[in-house]
Amino acid sequence: MIPKIILGKGPQATRRTIGYLFGKGRANEHIDPHLVASWNDFAPDPGRSPHRNPKEVEAQLAAQLDQPVKMLGDKAPKYTVWHCPVRAAPEDPILTDAQWADIARRIVAAAGIAPEGDEEACRWVAVRHAGDHIHIAATLVRQDGRRPRRDHDIRAVQREVRQIEDDYGLRRLNPGDGTAAKRPTSKEHFKARRLGQDATSREILRLRVRRAMAAASTEAEFFTLLEATGVTVRLKLGPSGDALGCNFALPGDTNEQGEPVFYAGSTLAGDLSLPKIRQRLATTAPEPMALRPGNPWHEATTAAERIPHHLALSDDAVAQGQLAALGGALDLLPLTAPVAARAALEQAAVAYERATRSRIAADHASARVLRRSVQAIWKNPAQHGDGAGLAMLLDVALTAVTYAMHWHRIRQHSQQQAAAEQTLIHLQAAYAQITEPVLAGLASRAPSPQTQRRYAHYLQQALPKHAERILADSAWVALATVLAEAEAAGHNPTTILDRALRQRTLDDARSPARALTWRIRRLGERHAPGPRAQAANAHHSAMPATAQRPQEPQTRRR
Repeated sequence: MIPKIILGKGPQATRRTIGYLFGKGRANEHIDPHLVASWNDFAPDPGRSPHRNPKEVEAQLAAQLDQPVKMLGDKAPKYTVWHCPVRAAPEDPILTDAQWADIARRIVAAAGIAPEGDEEACRWVAVRHAGDHIHIAATLVRQDGRRPRRDHDIRAVQREVRQIEDDYGLRRLNPGDGTAAKRPTSKEHFKARRLGQDATSREILRLRVRRAMAAASTEAEFFTLLEATGVTVRLKLGPSGDALGCNFALPGDTNEQGEPVFYAGSTLAGDLSLPKIRQRLATTAPEPMALRPGNPWHEATTAAERIPHHLALSDDAVAQGQLAALGGALDLLPLTAPVAARAALEQAAVAYERATRSRIAADHASARVLRRSVQAIWKNPAQHGDGAGLAMLLDVALTAVTYAMHWHRIRQHSQQQAAAEQTLIHLQAAYAQITEPVLAGLASRAPSPQTQRRYAHYLQQALPKHAERILADSAWVALATVLAEAEAAGHNPTTILDRALRQRTLDDARSPARALTWRIRRLGERHAPGPRAQAANAHHSAMPATAQRPQEPQTRRR
């Protein structure tokens, strides 16, 4: 059940609110509007007065609600209307009018609008439009002329709604911590439909600003990238001429005067204000030379592979920085992916956005390597044209998101945990679309059966715990192929297998065969050993298998 508090001001605020509640709605969505409860239980009901003009009854109801406000004259508060829509989840049972009336009374009491038993409280009404929601409207002057005590009414209403969900057996929504991005209003949704947009302007802008922030190394580049996507940027300048904030608008999204509708960065999401964008960009400023000359896909994968370690062992600030950097990576990956996988990756990025923020301040500098390597991928995504680079990165991203889900759960970040769970669903779909053709391509270059038996023997000696599962996996042939390619490049297959096993435990891998395939592919593409090392490898290969057996990697404690 979702409540949302809206305040209204102006001399006609109450009349406008009542007119809206008993009208047809902006898209004719109001079905049978009628009162289910009121402050005195006998307020005039425009929806149940068949023998009177409904507009006259609306005016009468608004006048009665407004009476305490009018008595104050010029001393009336700036905001005079408290409006709270309350909507049940789609899967919830249809409640009766009496049940909605009880819910309305509990909400106005929790908010301080009309405490139970207070006969001098504010006047209010609850209007039902359809089976799944009501609107509560109240005037913000008590009948004794005082102001209601509604300190922290948003939190109080949220707490009461969670209890109502339990009492009525409704779907229990995850409590938030105040860091969620602002939801689009119904008005924004209707406008998006009129404009032919799949999402609201607020949601489109949030994604574009996040992507620009993930891709940019400097503030100037950030604004350039935004403008390249069609976003209009308006800076808020201080007396010194320095930019203090920024607003964003989409082309074609205008108000009644034909002017662009601007959204402040902080209203798109809590981490998209200009100061916080600058803080993030400061940790990805370009360096005179590349951080490493290696493959950026490998760099990003190695960095992402460290995220579970940070979530388990680093302090909360570092862990939060890693989560934010992973979010930036997911924002950019759809732009580098094959067309077939883009939709699932975009859905993963949108879902994970909620898991990137909490009340914990992030140490963004700790994730510098991941952000810079993903930026390098975005600038040159074709470096791994067969999709292996993306497959490697998604493989470790799945594990990282799983750890993120656990990290949020033990800190009681309910909404962030749910976001990570949803992200996994979309990432798994994208991973399957990316990896299947890559694995098929590797399998088409499979080494001889004799070579595969030799590698299987190495595997059984090195990893008896997982060997049977790996050899039965459809990805085993692809794993044998990358071992053969690494051996042809001068690597010793047992040595490189040992190194792959020591990188990280396979206990939490969904497919150990695939995980090893990507690790060995990454290790095999690094510089091959020199002549002396190759000679040593040849000698090592000639030794009995029992002498070559590496130690099984020790499972890391969680």
